[in-house]
Amino acid sequence: MHYLVAAVAAISGILFGFDEGIIAGAASALKREFVLTPFLEGLMTAAVPLGAVVGAAVSGRLTGTYGRRRILIPVALLFILGSALAAVADSVWMLVGARTLMGIAVGISSMAAPLYIAETAPKNLRGRLVSTFQLAITVGILVAYLVNLMLAEDDDWRLMFALGIIPAVLLLAGLSRLPESPRWLAQQGRWDDAARAAMRLGGGRSAEGNAEAQVAAIRAALAAEPVGESLATLFRRPMRATVIVAMCLFLLQQLSGINAVIYYAPQIFRATGFASEATELMATVGIGAINVAMTVVAMWLVERLGRRRLLMVGFVGTAVSLAGLVLATVLGGGGPWSLIALGLFIAAFAVSLGPLPYVLMSEIFPLGMRGAGMSLASISNWGFNFMVVFSFPILLAAIGLAGVFSIFAAMCCIGLIFAWRQVPETRGISLEHIERHLRSGAPLSRLRPED
Repeated sequence: MHYLVAAVAAISGILFGFDEGIIAGAASALKREFVLTPFLEGLMTAAVPLGAVVGAAVSGRLTGTYGRRRILIPVALLFILGSALAAVADSVWMLVGARTLMGIAVGISSMAAPLYIAETAPKNLRGRLVSTFQLAITVGILVAYLVNLMLAEDDDWRLMFALGIIPAVLLLAGLSRLPESPRWLAQQGRWDDAARAAMRLGGGRSAEGNAEAQVAAIRAALAAEPVGESLATLFRRPMRATVIVAMCLFLLQQLSGINAVIYYAPQIFRATGFASEATELMATVGIGAINVAMTVVAMWLVERLGRRRLLMVGFVGTAVSLAGLVLATVLGGGGPWSLIALGLFIAAFAVSLGPLPYVLMSEIFPLGMRGAGMSLASISNWGFNFMVVFSFPILLAAIGLAGVFSIFAAMCCIGLIFAWRQVPETRGISLEHIERHLRSGAPLSRLRPED
């Protein structure tokens, strides 16, 4: 059942990736149908992360009130509505509105789905299962790129957007078969329901003893939580360090430049010397395939190397590959060297910076503050996502490709220092032990395994 929960919840990640990636191939057709200035192009492309800021801002309250699983149902309906409206849009502004609706769904699901997976997963599988969300994002991006490639010749951007309805319907169907998070049910005082959900997740009556132990651990963690905590608690010690780590990880993830590549890959390849739109799209599909393959590798490494070490490897890899891209651009290396550099960048990102912020944010917040804390982390994610995606066409026109990617490379160097000094290792540690450590007042970076 743990794997089924992860698979169904991760469908929202496929939708997330599809809505991010589909605009890359649709942009050329949209430019032929609508008049797009750099500002309008940036706004249309960045409408998804803009809506996601709104979704992230309300996701903590919604998941706390209605539950982790239940809130994903209206998310699926929003995906369906947004995709349908985008497919029939007759103006740029209608398309912006439709993509903003999809963005709201993305913002809620990018917090709710990893939270749901983390709270239903055993500690020895938690990193791997939460990483399925990032894997699903990369699969969604790759599917979008393939759809772009297949439909580009016909300029059928309406069908490109309409195909997003299919995974949304699958998400709705899958959610009907899953239990709610036992931790959320316990938080609502629904102890019998929590025990039944834990037993279903464990495989039925044979797991009754483990289910009782899990519910007892949750009960002890809730009993230890101070009464009357509010959102302001997150900005006081000892919670403040947790918020800083979660928000900064997403900030640094976005300032690595990943979504400039995801949203504008064909334009980047055009700027580096690729000769035709078909070649650009084929190179983009190659980037998407690397993204998926290396995310699978990340799911294997996250429980072997651990979170902190893998994060540091990722920042080194992204910084070096971006420096290579800048060098190839300055020296006039052209398309092939740029493709190699971007491929290495995507590989380093996917194996580390992609999944790990989602894994860590789902682990380091106490149960009572988990929804609000993850919501703040998601706001950081989507706020900087919007900033990067909206500003990229403007910066590209102002300082060129080498200048923009030099900034991204510098941010990856800062990320390496931050991971080394501030990020804790959470591999193999129960959520309840992480909470006890945090509430003891000890620095988060000194978290150690359970005795």
